[in-house]
Amino acid sequence: MEDLGFSERGYGWKDVLDGTFDLDGELPVNPDGGLKSFGHPIGASGLRMLFECWTQLRGEAGPRQIASIGQGKTKALTHNLGGAPGACVSFVSVVGSELD
Repeated sequence: MEDLGFSERGYGWKDVLDGTFDLDGELPVNPDGGLKSFGHPIGASGLRMLFECWTQLRGEAGPRQIASIGQGKTKALTHNLGGAPGACVSFVSVVGSELD
């Protein structure tokens, strides 16, 4: 969260303890459990992350639905890194219904 600019450098841990990234927090992170809960499907991780964003923005995420979606929050972000030593792929996607 520090590298993406959501937490001040060196203080991401404080935001975690304060609940900032909880499902009902100011900036929910990994409402579906993230890569660890899916066994990291190599080659499909990014697509699965984008699908979660899409499901959240449509209000179809069931018990893991972020309540603030549709109440002013209309965008989602995915960040993924992958690759073997010597090669790396990185992408950031912003999904949403409005352009600022």
